[in-house]
Amino acid sequence: MSTHSAQTQLQLVGKLILSGDLHCETGLHIGAGKGSLEIGGADNPVVKDAFGLPYIPGSSLRGKIRSLLEHALGLTSPAELVYLSKRRGQEVRIHQSDRPDDEICLLFGRNPGRIERVEGEAIEMRAATPARLTIYDAPLDTESITPQMRENLDDEITEVKSENAIDRITSQANPRTLERVPAGARFRVRMVLDILCEEDKALPARLAEGLRLLEDDALGGGGSRGSGRIRFANVRLAWRNRAFYSSGAAETELASGADLAAVQALANDGSFAEKLAS
Repeated sequence: MSTHSAQTQLQLVGKLILSGDLHCETGLHIGAGKGSLEIGGADNPVVKDAFGLPYIPGSSLRGKIRSLLEHALGLTSPAELVYLSKRRGQEVRIHQSDRPDDEICLLFGRNPGRIERVEGEAIEMRAATPARLTIYDAPLDTESITPQMRENLDDEITEVKSENAIDRITSQANPRTLERVPAGARFRVRMVLDILCEEDKALPARLAEGLRLLEDDALGGGGSRGSGRIRFANVRLAWRNRAFYSSGAAETELASGADLAAVQALANDGSFAEKLAS
């Protein structure tokens, strides 16, 4: 639980670096829109980089982790939500508050100004809160797509999953296709958590909670239909204090080759804050 208050002073203590592998346990679909369809191609292609390789946008990971934490902390009631977008048919509602100890806002940031709430009067955010958490785009480890996998893929890197929507009156099938990164693919993830005050040292445990929630949920589209099950592995946790940046001091390795259970146990250990020495 956060102990931040309106009087908390912010000054960089250091950065916690989390890196590791994200394994696809089932096919993964993070959509790129439908602006570049080809004849015979999938209706819903996956997002790809300039080299034509699938990747996981940092925004997709960040948004999913935030959503899962909001639900876990009971912050999705109308009174706790604000409109990020209110365009009809494209409403986006997220949690945001003006409480100084709100860990969601501490992790993901908030801007000052007037914000319309889903229920109740609009709120006036008095001050900006810098986002502590940065999540980078996760590139595909091409070696995880083995020659045996390539023999059975629809494309060199991806597969096409065929689905049918059934009309409940006529029983007519309406086929659709979904491009996916195949099960067995591996992406390289990197996250940086800024520690800007002593009170921030409670945030790594909250991040670990969000990552573990993601392992038992789904990333990307089609999660309720079998896509998007992922697992984190080979996690490395390193601490870089101010001296690392100001004078070239060595970083401190806190975990290596770990799974999320070990990372969470470390973050929840009573002595963890002492390891994040200034």
